[in-house]
Amino acid sequence: MLAPLRRLVASWWFRQSPSRQDRLATLGPLISVLLFLAAIVSAFWYLRNEEIERETESVKRDTEIAQQQIRLRLIENQEQLVRIAREVVTRQIDAHEFSAQAQAFARERPELTHVTWLSARRERRSSVGAAGFQADGLMTADSDDPSMPMPNQSNAAEIAFEAAKERRQPVYSPPFADANGTTVFQLHIPLIDRGGFAGVLIAEYTVEALLRYYVPSEVATRHSIAVLDARDQVVSSTVTPMPGQVLRRAALVHEVPLAPALNGLVLRGQGWRTSIGLISNALFWLVLALAGLTVWMLLGTWRHMRRRTQIQNALTLETNFRRAMENSMLTGMRAMDMDTRITYVNPAFCAMTGFSEADLVGRTPPYPFWPSDRREENARLLQQELQGRSPSGGVEVKIQRRDGSQFDARVYVSPLVDIKGKQTGWMTSMTNITEAKRVRDQLSASHERFTTVLEGLDAAVSVLSVQPPELLFANRSYRLWFGADPAGHALLAGGQLVGTTSRRGLGDTGDHGDEVDDYSGLPAEALTDIGADPREVYVESLAMWFDVRARYLQWTDGRLAQMLIATDITMRRHAEAQAALQAEKAQVTSRLMTMGEMASSVAHELNQPLTAITNYCNGMVSRVRNDSIDRDALLAALQKTAKQAERAGQIIHRIRAFVKRSEPQRQPAHAADIVEDAVELAGIELRRRSVAIHTYVAQRLPQLMVDPILIEQVLMNLLKNAAEAIDNASLPTSRRHIELRVVPKHSAELGGQIEFSVTDMGPGLPDEVLARMYEAFFSTKTDGLGIGLGLCRSIVESHQGRIKAENLYNGSLVVGCRFAFTIPVTITSEQLRHDGAGSAQRTEPTTP
Repeated sequence: MLAPLRRLVASWWFRQSPSRQDRLATLGPLISVLLFLAAIVSAFWYLRNEEIERETESVKRDTEIAQQQIRLRLIENQEQLVRIAREVVTRQIDAHEFSAQAQAFARERPELTHVTWLSARRERRSSVGAAGFQADGLMTADSDDPSMPMPNQSNAAEIAFEAAKERRQPVYSPPFADANGTTVFQLHIPLIDRGGFAGVLIAEYTVEALLRYYVPSEVATRHSIAVLDARDQVVSSTVTPMPGQVLRRAALVHEVPLAPALNGLVLRGQGWRTSIGLISNALFWLVLALAGLTVWMLLGTWRHMRRRTQIQNALTLETNFRRAMENSMLTGMRAMDMDTRITYVNPAFCAMTGFSEADLVGRTPPYPFWPSDRREENARLLQQELQGRSPSGGVEVKIQRRDGSQFDARVYVSPLVDIKGKQTGWMTSMTNITEAKRVRDQLSASHERFTTVLEGLDAAVSVLSVQPPELLFANRSYRLWFGADPAGHALLAGGQLVGTTSRRGLGDTGDHGDEVDDYSGLPAEALTDIGADPREVYVESLAMWFDVRARYLQWTDGRLAQMLIATDITMRRHAEAQAALQAEKAQVTSRLMTMGEMASSVAHELNQPLTAITNYCNGMVSRVRNDSIDRDALLAALQKTAKQAERAGQIIHRIRAFVKRSEPQRQPAHAADIVEDAVELAGIELRRRSVAIHTYVAQRLPQLMVDPILIEQVLMNLLKNAAEAIDNASLPTSRRHIELRVVPKHSAELGGQIEFSVTDMGPGLPDEVLARMYEAFFSTKTDGLGIGLGLCRSIVESHQGRIKAENLYNGSLVVGCRFAFTIPVTITSEQLRHDGAGSAQRTEPTTP
């Protein structure tokens, strides 16, 4: 049985490493001592717990004995009182005989203070004191005796009286202090006469006498027995403390109720340990001290062995690390003694030169890796290095490999000193710099090309450090315009660098005010990716416009800098100004052409009020000559003449305002007013061509921020084109009408908009016309110039709007065309809900 186990343990032991065996051999005695100490402590602890359990059981037993003695006495007294009560109820005894029996009962029971007979109305019939004599002063209704039940009070006696009356069985009262200050409780025996309550017999007990007479003396000598009330206060005890001394709570306590009273009184037994504790045992401390000393010595031995093991492991790791570092490093290492004989080379040195360690160790100059044509130069450089006169940055030499190829290397030589501070040789490190030289030459050439490109740019390129403001780079164009002054950079940047708080001498298309750059307090890495929106800056001193683009970057020395690229856009700004001027002239020309095309309609429209004026005047002259007109008729004719003249003036005023050349000016305007003016002007042409118009303008539209004349021009052009398409197609009357609608729209892409749409019932537009109708000088009219719709598109898009055209179909048949353009505004949900509510509609006549 033990042999296999022994072989298993031996096999496990020999599988462990020597260091682990040493550690286990050291920990074995330590674990044995700790187990011995644990066994001693457990033994002491077990004996102590056994003693405590034995003493606890003794206290419990004595407490229950005292409870049993008191319980038997109370039950015996209760049975005697019940017998007396039965005789009282059956009238076998009267009050005199009751007193005699009560006296005999009380003399044999010292725990009673008195025995009293009360009627149902709490009247005393008889009362006997503790000595067995008649006590006339007890239990009187006119006294303040707490032992007397008093109606409408809540003392203990009254509570027990009411309980006995209600339950019709013996009741114990709660404990209370009697007239002498002694803690007592009462037993109330109800007197039931033919089913009715006739009073009670009261027996009053003192708690102290119960303990004194009915706790056995052998129990009182072994343990302290006490009675506690409901508040855990000691009422009486077999042990009386010294005056002014408070008994401390015992370690061993057992509590039982004071049966059969069950009135809140508790019988407590208390005991104290007689033997010394575990902490006070000298033998325990001696064993503990010896065990602690043994543990300390074993721990010291274990720590010493562990330290030696750690040192050995550290030495092994250090050796392995140095060997691994030498073998893995890319730098060639070579050691020489004082006679310049090679004593060590690492694998990297052998890999660089192509020679093995055996080929190099022990060799003296000239070394086999020196080129044959450079041996004298290399020998001179070696002597210079050995004399300590080599530069701190190392020496560049040519190295020849075993296969005859050569490469550039940088060599560093330093003295090799032992642990005593004595020089024993030289240590040389060698690095292949062939690729580094090639990259350096390429970078130099790239930098030269980059500088040439920047110098040849027509744009000004400058780099200014943030703190302090210093011009780090400026190309030829920057120096030509601003010299070498960093103020030119700040001028282009608009004062956005620290230290340049305002833009002096420049005009800016944006409203930036006095700006201060707060980027100087932030990390450079977080700002190099931050760019700036392009800005157009006007420099007064040069009378030039520049398109400026700025970006933060980290300069080669780590400083945060700002790079600016400023392109001359003076010619572009002049061209844009000329284009705007030409567009304005085109708009005016378009309106003049529109009025030219409507000239006959305008003449016809003006001819009506002028003819009416002539007729009114001729009529008044004839009637004045015939003296057949009175004053009222003359005034009525003059008023009609003035109204026709006013009508003609309004027509001329509207035409003049429409064709008047003025600068485009955006202002708040209402869509209804623009539509009304456009329809009134277009109505002349529509009536000439017998085309009706229906207008629909939604209520509660927001204000437009537009040039009303330009928007009116767009509407005029669309209405005129629709009328011409209907008239040229010779359509019947049912299709000779145009619908003009103005409603709010909203989309997720464009937001709020006001849409103006012109819908006709004409023949529509061919697909090729829809594709090219916005091209300049493209027109389907024989006498058209092709600038109308293109101009309309320019006007709408200058207001950030969109214009579109589409044919209307009934199946595959074209039944009309719809032109619509939008102007962006801010539209509320309430305005969208009231799109069709209460809109205004007006219909122009179809005949001239």
